[in-house]
Amino acid sequence: MSELSGVAVSPGPKPPTEANPRPGPTVAPEPLAAQRVLPLRRPGRWIVTVVVLVLVAQIVHGLVTNPFYQWGRFQYWFLRPAILDGLVITLEVAVYSAALGLLGGVLLALARLSPNPVLRTASWLYTWLFRSVPLIVVLLFLYNFSALYRTVSVGVPFGPAFFTFDESRLATDMAVAVVGLSLNEAAYASEVVRGGILSVDQGQHEAAAALGLPRRYQFAKIVFPQALRSITPNYVNQLIGLIKGTSLVFYVSLLDLFGSVQSMGSTYPGDIVPLLLVATVWYLILTSAVSVIQFYVERHYSRGALRTLPPTPLRKVRTGLGELRARVRRETAT
Repeated sequence: MSELSGVAVSPGPKPPTEANPRPGPTVAPEPLAAQRVLPLRRPGRWIVTVVVLVLVAQIVHGLVTNPFYQWGRFQYWFLRPAILDGLVITLEVAVYSAALGLLGGVLLALARLSPNPVLRTASWLYTWLFRSVPLIVVLLFLYNFSALYRTVSVGVPFGPAFFTFDESRLATDMAVAVVGLSLNEAAYASEVVRGGILSVDQGQHEAAAALGLPRRYQFAKIVFPQALRSITPNYVNQLIGLIKGTSLVFYVSLLDLFGSVQSMGSTYPGDIVPLLLVATVWYLILTSAVSVIQFYVERHYSRGALRTLPPTPLRKVRTGLGELRARVRRETAT
């Protein structure tokens, strides 16, 4: 500022020059809603995706075009009555063993958590024994049990017997398979159930006890439903292992799915590979069905623990198709 006769005079605006051009009109920024968000480029992810797709395509091409697999014979054997009869036996053994194994596992877990030292010790010994002995050994031992004990009696120890059973009449092939698998399954299921019960917050136990509820009601209505969120995924793994473990009942003369495949393979040695593929596909179908049931059971028991339930596979497909249509519309609009 310069002073003229005691009056402060402000200099006017400088004329525009090349170094100081006249400012143009101010442009308003584009609204955030109209701005296009560019996704982050991830070239590594695309490279890995391409490699995986190429490997999958090669595997599928090898399976389809290799004549060694004999897909025509696979189609012939897939729904044969002998295979379906073995499949029914596999399902029966798996269902009975899973139900009895889970029941035994719950009882063993409660005994392991009991304040009674005798029950705790007995439960621990049972779990230790059957987790240490291979399943095939258990099945073979039960299959030859009649060689050790001709009859089984119930009565007073070292005293008179009230009931006497002929073991050879009771120990049918189906009974041996179900009992052997159930005994083995109960040992593993007990640890799964015990871990699920221990995962429930201690405050839930204290709150149930503070309400004066009976212990049985506390377990059935409060503790066990919450423990199922942890028990379900772990026990389903055991159940899948049980379905595959039913293939061992062939060694106790029970023609399940794997036993039927083995029998047909001995009669038709040229069809061994397609018969094994038939068994593989059926086991895949069974385990996939169990996995689907697992998803809906987990979704049911996650209510109250999650703000939003996980979407079902059908809803995922619908959401993916909706997002794809919206992306196509944006691309065509631009």
